[in-house]
Amino acid sequence: MDLGNSNSLVDTVFVAGLLVVVLVGLALNVASAEKLFTAALMLLLLAGVLAPAEAFVGFSNTGIFTIAALYVVVGGLKESGATQVLRRYLVGSPKNQASASFRVLPVTTLLSAVVNNTPVVAMFTTLLQSQSKRFSIQLSSILIPVSYASILGGTCTLIGTSTNLVVDGMLQQGGYTGFGLFEIAWVGVPIAILGLIYIFLAGRYLLPDRESSVEQFDQVREYLVEMMIQPGSELVRKNIQEAGLRNLPGLFLVEIEREEQIISAVRPRTVLEAGDRLVFAGSPESVLELRNIHGLVLANDQRFKLNGASSDRRLFEAVLSPSNPMIGQTIREARFRHRYSAVVLSVSRHGQRLRGKLGELVLCEGDTLLLEAQKGFLMRHRNSRDFLLVSKLGTPPLADETKALPALAIFAVMLVASGTGMTSILVSSIAAAGAMLAMKCIAYEDAGKSIDYSILLVVACAFGLGAAVEKVGLAKDIANGLLAVADSPLSALIAVYLATVLLTEMMTNNAAAIIMLPICLKTAEVLGVNYEPFAIAVMVAASASFMTPTGYQTNLMVMGPGGYRFMDYVKFGTPLSIIVAVTSISVIPVVWSF
Repeated sequence: MDLGNSNSLVDTVFVAGLLVVVLVGLALNVASAEKLFTAALMLLLLAGVLAPAEAFVGFSNTGIFTIAALYVVVGGLKESGATQVLRRYLVGSPKNQASASFRVLPVTTLLSAVVNNTPVVAMFTTLLQSQSKRFSIQLSSILIPVSYASILGGTCTLIGTSTNLVVDGMLQQGGYTGFGLFEIAWVGVPIAILGLIYIFLAGRYLLPDRESSVEQFDQVREYLVEMMIQPGSELVRKNIQEAGLRNLPGLFLVEIEREEQIISAVRPRTVLEAGDRLVFAGSPESVLELRNIHGLVLANDQRFKLNGASSDRRLFEAVLSPSNPMIGQTIREARFRHRYSAVVLSVSRHGQRLRGKLGELVLCEGDTLLLEAQKGFLMRHRNSRDFLLVSKLGTPPLADETKALPALAIFAVMLVASGTGMTSILVSSIAAAGAMLAMKCIAYEDAGKSIDYSILLVVACAFGLGAAVEKVGLAKDIANGLLAVADSPLSALIAVYLATVLLTEMMTNNAAAIIMLPICLKTAEVLGVNYEPFAIAVMVAASASFMTPTGYQTNLMVMGPGGYRFMDYVKFGTPLSIIVAVTSISVIPVVWSF
């Protein structure tokens, strides 16, 4: 049987098997999404299932270029200080828990409707981190809501999330009529309103409250810090009690390493000696207190040595992105110090400090690193695709806002031009990106860094996988399978929505939408009904990722800073997912009739 025959059973089995392998690989975190999708596309090409023109159709899709241009536009808003201006006038400085929730969450939803939600969540995470200690704002009670609010906002407009743009681009490429900029708001706005009401009402009951139990050390987001006692230090020949290391606020002396011997049960009368390595655990802010003790310095061996004077060093917190090349490697293997000119002081995962030798810890996506680096680290890596979030401990730096007004004006013109139909979203976004560069709202180098090429690669490759699903007849087979249990348009819509939600929780939201769209279009064709309600259902369901930290990038961003665990997302996100599903399935057929 010829494998190149798109109608053959072998082709269908091959594509179905490849889909399962990609899905399992993503669920088990075997490799990054871009690696898995690139490998799948190459296999489809080599096996002859797809011709080169079919395999690379995604790389010429208008949605890809629109997303890339919007990344630059959003980068211009961020670099010009426009997002800070909006934040300051719309939110101000929350001074308690209730104020933080009622000020930040609606504004997060509003901004995420027209701006990529990643920088919005990063901005408010940094703001809340800086305010949390001063005004007793519990991060564990507000950061998941910030992520969810941004996801809800993304469902309100066509540019609210890249998923909407991808689906719209696929429709137009297939000869279907796309959607207007604000057309999806008919379902997005009710979802956002009901979602925010749920977050406000249920947050106090379902979100964790770990900050109030700081006395229970293992329930606090901890860090491990290694300090060395230098010769001539005030600590030499003093015991722990005399040295004042017994009751440090927010810190705990875990163990002492002396001449390769580990003293794990540190007693108050243990005498300190020059060359001792003291291992402390505690909050990142408390690390600064250790630096004030004369002769007590950060461990400075070959693995962690930094260039530059200590006065030029700063403490930073960084969350690893899924596309970071160090994922799956130990800190030593990844040569972290040479790659970033930064020292890893500690690694936190799922709200808990990882124990063991730092150099031998295997890094995973979402890990939060406490770093010591020179003061330029934030400027160099704030737009890096290696990190979801980079923040300086303490008060966040103020952005230069001299270009904020031109940036906001450019953005407003883009929205009006595309929203009124004067021009397409592609043309208006490219024009806006060019204007941002021309007005120097963003530097050319920063514009390149602001584009998340890994997401673009996944989307482009997923187009090829979606084309294969359609070509071999798998989309029709799955559609017929759906109709076997859901023989009416409404029941088929419910089945498509639920299948998309299930996929997006296990793989990226864009990939889930691209794979499901051919299936939903074929379902509408077989039923002989309008395709629009099915396409809208895929848009909403692909973005409605609330039940896992890995389904949506912003969920992963807040996991480390908020000290969350996997079950926090399941417990708080499942009811929200049900609310969004019921609302969507109720509203969509009314607005876009079958």
